[in-house]
Amino acid sequence: MDANTLRSLLTQLQQGQIDVEQVVRRVRLAPYEDLDFAKVDAQRQLRVGFPEVIFCPGKTPAQVIGIAKELLAQDQTVLATRATAELYAEVQAHIPAAEYDEDARAIVVRRHVQALAHGRVAVVAAGTADLPVAAEASLTAELMGCRVDRLADVGVAGLHRLLLNLESVQAARAVVAVAGMEGALPSVLAGLIDRPVIAVPTSVGYGASLGGLTPLLTMLNSCAAGLSVVNIDNGFGAGYMAGLICRVAESGNAQEAQ
Repeated sequence: MDANTLRSLLTQLQQGQIDVEQVVRRVRLAPYEDLDFAKVDAQRQLRVGFPEVIFCPGKTPAQVIGIAKELLAQDQTVLATRATAELYAEVQAHIPAAEYDEDARAIVVRRHVQALAHGRVAVVAAGTADLPVAAEASLTAELMGCRVDRLADVGVAGLHRLLLNLESVQAARAVVAVAGMEGALPSVLAGLIDRPVIAVPTSVGYGASLGGLTPLLTMLNSCAAGLSVVNIDNGFGAGYMAGLICRVAESGNAQEAQ
């Protein structure tokens, strides 16, 4: 929505031609900011509570910078996933406030991250090689206002490692379970705790793991209830879902308090 359209809306509001709710509805459904190479969904945060996220592969540095600057012009948090250190260097030269999370392979510019009082997420990684995907999930949930407890290297090859840390996992509102190889960890977790488990198959594994297809099918065929599955290596999607679960719970608590 451009400035002229917004002025027109506010003028109509001032003159009593429309009410506040109509303005909010019109702004929420405003289409996008057209940069030619991208149509930035600047109203996404208003609609769904979190800004549009930049997926970096396939985009030039200039395109990533352009989208990021548009989001910042709207005073929104920037999250650019699957970013290289080389891309970050170019972005940071134009946006000095940009930070690079090497573990999550993401560029971030933080704006107004509101902490959820009861938003606690556990991100559990089966192996050390699964940590980049787990870090992406953790960063996403944190930017949504969640407190994240990270637990690494507790796969089923040494199940006692998980059992000895189960209490902290059980304390979370939502659990992200990240696993490659055969992908059994999420099923085990879902059978042990009364929390929603979001399973993330990773492309970690030997040839028969088929680039993550084997753990994906394992997770999809789980007999454990309370388990949902995102796509291979999609840490962002899992972290976002965990954040939404926490937000809905937070909203419910606020309504009960009233």
